[in-house]
Amino acid sequence: MEERTPKLFSALKQYSRAQLMKDVVAGVIVAIIALPLSIALALASGVQPEQGLYTAIAAGFVISLLGGSSVQIAGPTAAFATIVAGIVAQSGMDGLIVATILAGILLLLMGIFQFGSLIRFIPYTITTGFTLGIAITLVIGQLKDFLGITFSTSPIETMDKLRAVLDCIGTMNWMALGVGLFSLAILIVWPMIFRKIPASLIAVLAASALVKLFALPVNTIGDLYAISSRLPSLSMPAFHLQTVVAMLPDAITIAVLAAIESLLSCVVADGMVGDKHRPNVELVAQGAGNIVSALFGGIPATGAIARTAANIKNGGRTPVAGMVHSLVLLLILILLMPYAALIPMPTIAAILLMVAYNMSGWRTAVSLCKTSPKSDILVLLTTLILTVMFDLVVAIGVGLALACVLFMKRMADETEVCGWKYLDDSSTLDDPRLRSVPAGVRVFEIKGPMFFGSSDKFSIIAPQQQDGVLILRMSGVPAMDISALHSLESVLGACQNNGVDVLFSHVNAQPMKLMRKSGFIARAGEDHFCANIDEALRRAESLLALQHNA
Repeated sequence: MEERTPKLFSALKQYSRAQLMKDVVAGVIVAIIALPLSIALALASGVQPEQGLYTAIAAGFVISLLGGSSVQIAGPTAAFATIVAGIVAQSGMDGLIVATILAGILLLLMGIFQFGSLIRFIPYTITTGFTLGIAITLVIGQLKDFLGITFSTSPIETMDKLRAVLDCIGTMNWMALGVGLFSLAILIVWPMIFRKIPASLIAVLAASALVKLFALPVNTIGDLYAISSRLPSLSMPAFHLQTVVAMLPDAITIAVLAAIESLLSCVVADGMVGDKHRPNVELVAQGAGNIVSALFGGIPATGAIARTAANIKNGGRTPVAGMVHSLVLLLILILLMPYAALIPMPTIAAILLMVAYNMSGWRTAVSLCKTSPKSDILVLLTTLILTVMFDLVVAIGVGLALACVLFMKRMADETEVCGWKYLDDSSTLDDPRLRSVPAGVRVFEIKGPMFFGSSDKFSIIAPQQQDGVLILRMSGVPAMDISALHSLESVLGACQNNGVDVLFSHVNAQPMKLMRKSGFIARAGEDHFCANIDEALRRAESLLALQHNA
């Protein structure tokens, strides 16, 4: 029963004042880290800066309250930025709210119906490929603000943004580039000197002061967006069947990505603290968090690996730290949000460039390309390219289909059907595993899974004139599907038509169950199934004697 309850309830049973202090400190530090990130990710998503904070506050609190991880920190993440930006550009905020609520409902259903363990069926090459692809799309999306370029159009797709950058490169603002490089330098160098204070906060403060003091001609958040410090208010969108149908594909994208990223973040966190998360509870929490985020004007949320790691490193060990992080952000929204107008856009772009670099996992991708089979490399590169050129749904769909096809080919290649060499009683059996096969008996050994991809290999099993008994040794067959069984039906029929008895040796549990359910055992004869090859050979001799007597 405990596996179905949020981690907070388990943590509070043995909670102490000392742990409370650690959680509060960790929550405050994570909130300081999340502040510029939440604003930056909101802008990258094409929404107002405060909506990033709404997400971290509402979704972050609910997911920590109901989640299946002790240390998960949730909020807006880079993985959603380009997806959300596309939804907002095409369907507006109402469309995004509907899509996010639908995604939340899907996540709730995934958790209720125990889909949490299905994350293991998504190949590592696919997650690596789309993560790197998302990082590349994020980088391309920040080139405009980092270089201070003025677009003549408002491109939505990643490749359109890249073309617009190349077409409008002549409008580049060198001051903006300088501020961006200055911010980027702080983000890279500061952690090497001071680890306690987040580099993104220092970059925001230093770049804002630089632009303000020297009146540099660089766009700030206040130049492009109306900053609001109002509290998020509950608003219910108008649900129409047409809108729901139109937004359902986007909702599925959000739900699948939220599930994958959140559970991957939980797995990483488990390794850092020696804990074990509750995947289905986490999915329910992610669903509830996204619904609440949408109702309070936020954007899609998921577990954030970087903020979760920061929480762990600063002593956070229970969901209380995540709840404190949300409450601190709420205070910042009320008291300090107007000052966000001073943050230069190139600094926001620099922060997101660092986020993209840190999330990209390019070293992992390079290592996989060096060490993996060609089929895995193909899946990785296909997922990467489709993520950049199209979208995540296409990338994951095609990537999974390609991975399945290549896996089936690999399994088919592993399946072998080979006949034993004929050995009479006078042969020398140096290998104790060999058996003497009497004349009139042929033995075929099948190794590997028997399924539709390998069915054509069974064509070599055909009765010959001198055959009296055919033995199929299946100890190396772990599983079989209906297509392979159909091929065996053909072999059995051909043998029976030619007066050849067919024996089956050491059939494993799954193939035996399928044979029995389909009536194959009844057609072949219950007594034609033997526990091992020795029993099958003795049975073959008996059948040969009966054939000769007949």
